[in-house]
Amino acid sequence: LPILRWLPRYSRAWLPLDLLAGLAVGLTTVPQALAYAELAGLPLQYGLYSSFMGCFVYCFLGTAKDVTLGPTAIMSLLVSSYAFHEPVHAVLLAFLSGCIQLAMGLLHLGFLLDFISCPVIKGFTSAASITISFNQIKNILGLQGIPRQFFLQVYETLRRIGETRAGDAVLGLTCLAALGGLRAMKSHLPQAAPTEPLAVRISCLIVWISATARNALVVLFAGLVAYSFQVMGSQPFRLTGSIPQGLPAFRPPRFSLAAPNGTVPFRSMVQDMGVGLAVVPLMGLLETVAIAKAFASQNGYRIDPDQELLALGAANVLGSFISSYPITGSFGRTAVNAQSGVCTPAGGLITGALVLLSLAYLTSLFYYIPKAALGAVIISAVVPMFDAGIFRTLWRVKRLDLVPLCVTFLLCFWEVQYGIVAGVLVSGILLLYSIARPPIKVSEGDVLLVQPGSSLHFPAVEHLRKSVCSCALAASPPRSVILDCCHISSIDYTVVVGLAELLQELRRHGLSLAFCGLEDPVLQVLLSADLEGFRHFPSPEEA
Repeated sequence: LPILRWLPRYSRAWLPLDLLAGLAVGLTTVPQALAYAELAGLPLQYGLYSSFMGCFVYCFLGTAKDVTLGPTAIMSLLVSSYAFHEPVHAVLLAFLSGCIQLAMGLLHLGFLLDFISCPVIKGFTSAASITISFNQIKNILGLQGIPRQFFLQVYETLRRIGETRAGDAVLGLTCLAALGGLRAMKSHLPQAAPTEPLAVRISCLIVWISATARNALVVLFAGLVAYSFQVMGSQPFRLTGSIPQGLPAFRPPRFSLAAPNGTVPFRSMVQDMGVGLAVVPLMGLLETVAIAKAFASQNGYRIDPDQELLALGAANVLGSFISSYPITGSFGRTAVNAQSGVCTPAGGLITGALVLLSLAYLTSLFYYIPKAALGAVIISAVVPMFDAGIFRTLWRVKRLDLVPLCVTFLLCFWEVQYGIVAGVLVSGILLLYSIARPPIKVSEGDVLLVQPGSSLHFPAVEHLRKSVCSCALAASPPRSVILDCCHISSIDYTVVVGLAELLQELRRHGLSLAFCGLEDPVLQVLLSADLEGFRHFPSPEEA
């Protein structure tokens, strides 16, 4: 258990910092949980149900002190796609995702995430930023009955723009401006030196707390405004409405669903989720591991990726017993945690306790929170995910990487799963092509010196054979060949067969083939194959 590494040496000096960080993250978590449940198409209490188990589990099983687990914008978007706005599906999806994540952690399969390239991730997150933001425009404008599919959503929103409710629009835009202003204040806030006057240090602390808890402050302000109108007998806003008070029952997820015409069995529910059973756990793992690695390297400590998979899987499995939908690492709340000076994962205990207190005592107050304010919270959280600079960067660095980026970005507007799968496939094809067609350098002299620029695998052996034969026979007169294998670290049986055919073909034309620069594993394989006419030398000069 990772907790046994830091708990025995826990210092009393760390306690106030962990308390402060836990409170700061908790004040961010509660309003975001309500907003993300709205995004997932679930009753708002499910956002709170999903926000505390991850905090407790990660305290025991996590290896990064900064990471916080809970609902996120991207995971909520995926849940809305695969749970069909049905809480039973969402909770079962959390359970099954957790089981898959646990299995991957136990089998040390975290390396599979390395096959999802950065352009695919950037394309997905940038498209998700636009999709999620536009999804909340209906709440900012007070519109109802807008479809979920992105293109229909754009069409219906523009067609019904005249039905905008003035109260929701004014409040939503005000909340967006306030959140943007507080974010800018925090990013430009100078660090108060200990030598500064007390008044300056207190002022900086107040600004920092206000900017860190900006989501809670904006939602509180919007709720007070809505309550004031309610008292005066009018209500210009669409409100959140009643949220059941109390903690969720601890029970296993339901493996069937009651329907008007009978019962939907477990098998049908799994079939309905389809590719979501692969996309949701993989994207959850990707977010968590990427965030943990980023903050670990920034703060000078190491993490165990497989242990992170176990922590996330356990959090999702246990969370499904308290009606949680799938969770993952949150970049925004992890940043708040790190900036608050958290020292250990114990800060998550405070965050989880704050969510539990909100469920137990504060849900009646959530009735007055306007949906426009929650929409503003979501838009403010996801806008920084859009990375416009990545297109320019890839154009300068490697233009071919723009292909998976653009494929993922564009198809995610149709359906998220199609964008991710297509992007991974395109990246895989480009990777396989580079393996199948390695660069081959040919130097002319009395003999041809042929040097493959990378390792040699079976898809590349036919390309190598054709290149060597064409160069050797096209020379005037035809020349023998020295194959410099300094970049080849391993070969397989298909490569051995291809090299044997190459030896025979050159011999038929009265030419020879010699090998040089062979590493020991490659040399042993070729010697054991007992190739006819096989000769090798330590270096090209000796050949």
